[in-house]
Amino acid sequence: MLAVFITRTGRLLSSAASAGAGRRCKSGLPGGPGFRDFLRPAEEDGERRAYPAEEGSPLGDARRVFFETYGCQMNVNDTEIAWSILQKKGFLRADNLAEADVVLLVTCSVREKAEQTIWNRLKDLTALKKKRRKGQVPLKIGVLGCMAERLKSELLEREKLLDVLAGPDAYRDLPRLLALADGGQQASNVLLSLEETYADVMPVHRAAQGYSAFVSIMRGCDNMCSYCIVPFTRGRERSRPVSSILEEIRILSEQQGVKEVTLLGQNVNSYRDTSEQQFCSTDSAPLSRGFSTVYRTRQGGLRFSALLDKVSLIDPNMRIRFTSPHPKDFPDEVLQLIQERPNICKQIHLPAQSGSSRMLQAMRRGYTREAYLQLVENIRRIIPGVSLSSDFIAGFCGETEDDHQQTLSLLREVQYNVGFLFAYSMRKKTHAYHRLQDDIPSEVKQRRLEELIAVFREEATKINARLIGSTQLILVEGDSKRSGQELRGRNDGNVKVIFPKQEVPVQTSDKRTAPIKPGDYVLVKITSASSQSLRGLALRHTTLRNTHLSELQLNKQLYESTEPSNASCLNTLS
Repeated sequence: MLAVFITRTGRLLSSAASAGAGRRCKSGLPGGPGFRDFLRPAEEDGERRAYPAEEGSPLGDARRVFFETYGCQMNVNDTEIAWSILQKKGFLRADNLAEADVVLLVTCSVREKAEQTIWNRLKDLTALKKKRRKGQVPLKIGVLGCMAERLKSELLEREKLLDVLAGPDAYRDLPRLLALADGGQQASNVLLSLEETYADVMPVHRAAQGYSAFVSIMRGCDNMCSYCIVPFTRGRERSRPVSSILEEIRILSEQQGVKEVTLLGQNVNSYRDTSEQQFCSTDSAPLSRGFSTVYRTRQGGLRFSALLDKVSLIDPNMRIRFTSPHPKDFPDEVLQLIQERPNICKQIHLPAQSGSSRMLQAMRRGYTREAYLQLVENIRRIIPGVSLSSDFIAGFCGETEDDHQQTLSLLREVQYNVGFLFAYSMRKKTHAYHRLQDDIPSEVKQRRLEELIAVFREEATKINARLIGSTQLILVEGDSKRSGQELRGRNDGNVKVIFPKQEVPVQTSDKRTAPIKPGDYVLVKITSASSQSLRGLALRHTTLRNTHLSELQLNKQLYESTEPSNASCLNTLS
């Protein structure tokens, strides 16, 4: 067998040549390579010298990795998973691009604009790679996540200096891919899995100030909405075992002092753990009334309501949120649990996408306008004062002016606290790409989007104004982005709250005061409101567990006294 070794200078020696070198060393020839030269590159003048790793080597050799994360919260969690895997293989984390040996972009493919951002960034990085000095470790560039999965070899063909591609289910393979790249190859793994959940990988959370964390509970999506690329970039739905989720959240609470956890999934409330025999049954998954799926109703498994129940009991002083759900998966048992548990936020993301039943059918959403509004009524009946957010698409295939007007009217009727609105961007591989025509001119899409945003802001201003005079429980995130003299945080409804930085009483009847820090809970009296945020004055420190219900009960009464009648949500355009 021919053995291959690497010298300090990177020169390859065959087994015969290395044997000869060994004999010369034994004879006392000075200046030959020592044992340590084969283990680690020398550090000279503060620069790390090039050291070609053996092909297939999983060792990071203390190289520094810099991550840039684009897109949704799942990509934030993917970054934490990828970093956990690389860290265990000897890689170090770079805090800035200048000190990086490896740059990994965690990407999004939901809209064309998101992908164009990555193409532009790759041009900048390849230019930086070309400028790398000969004595330095060659810069390696990798694309991870949805864009890698969607475009596959097209990325490698267009960007010749791109080194690594890894799809969302291939992060365990990153050390091997980077080792291959060290050998001068372009390395790729974009295979999707029916089983991968990274359940045994503990993410390395790097959230600002450590007050909050994202925890992935499932991956993939089976809904096959006609506009959506996610099933093709993230694969089929599979849920992480409940035991691993609970263990991660316990560690976040007990060891890292995290005060807020957001459960993540592409269809987070369709969670179904079948990893244990005791979870298996013949019961079908309950759906919201009037909703349907494109796939056969599944049986058995530990459902989202049971998981949410277990998670909420881990730490009564930890807020629990979840995103992104599908409206079909809100049976009463989930809503009642949200209402009953003080630490489950009374905030629900309810993606509508359109206010037109005709458009909803074209989108393959599995519900009508009427069924959606009945769900809104049921949510507000079970969870009074709940905060709602939603997603909307402007200018989907075949959308008429009447369809658009119905979406505007839905915004007015429901009145969302938070909205995510976008112009439609057709994606290859989707049902719409193969079966529908992207026939709405870009200028019409833009005009309709602007009208949706204007109506959303108008209604959000109204609904946020109802909170003026109320006392809100705020989890502090840090300094306001506009002023170092102000702090920012979010209330239970996930609305941003800004208030002056000051010392406040530790308790209601205590004269002692203390400064407010990120991760603190404080009570803030709201003095003004806009469509995007609330402003107020901090009253005192508190905890989620010890906040008196009587203090917040007044808020509920104030909110309900000005809330539109639920009946109005059932009105539809003729």
